[in-house]
Amino acid sequence: MPYIENPKTRGSGILCCIPQTGVCPINCPDCFFQSGRSFLEPLTENLPNMPEVKLAAGYVVRANDGNDSNNQRQLVMAAVQQYPERFYNTSIPWDLEKFDAPVVLTLNPGLKTDELVVLLDPIPKNLMFVRVRVNTWNLELVDQAVSHYSAASIPIVLTFMAYYTESILAGHEDNYTYRQRTLNSYWVITPKAWNKIMARYQGNPLVYSCGKDANTFACSRCGNCLREYFATRERMKV
Repeated sequence: MPYIENPKTRGSGILCCIPQTGVCPINCPDCFFQSGRSFLEPLTENLPNMPEVKLAAGYVVRANDGNDSNNQRQLVMAAVQQYPERFYNTSIPWDLEKFDAPVVLTLNPGLKTDELVVLLDPIPKNLMFVRVRVNTWNLELVDQAVSHYSAASIPIVLTFMAYYTESILAGHEDNYTYRQRTLNSYWVITPKAWNKIMARYQGNPLVYSCGKDANTFACSRCGNCLREYFATRERMKV
């Protein structure tokens, strides 16, 4: 089947792939890929979604953008061996050191978003960065993640939540506005609230936002993944 490019990463130097079929077992509420509104619909016809080797030349390939690389790990790793520059995404904190390339770990997936963050110890050499799902009412968890991983010199990328079927917590409605983000519309954080959260970590060089600012969602304007991918590749050589 023909490859379908993720519009969010277009022009960034990254191509996304999903080696598996079916839906991700993590089943995060409001997941873009499982909402019925993703660019890969219908999933039954468009998965797996893998770029041809010739197309991927000169790109870094990201596995997965719509599933989890620790779901059917051996299948995933076998499928991406054809790409010399690659990294993995997972929210399952098991055996990360067994991935053969850099890996990004989401610390509070799904229903854990407002409940807990994973604090790895020890930290594998191939951990590229950690991703924290952020809203305006889970900042104590974000603080825990920032403190723990900063102490280990691991970058922390704040991914600001967008809501469609889920409700904004009472008392936080003014921090969100309904507008388009890449393809679809969601309740997304306002620039004022985004700025306030980022100011909380001002001066910490290891804390970044996923996206340039509250209004910029394209990966081409961000650069976190490419910067940390190559930094991790260098670290893995030692």
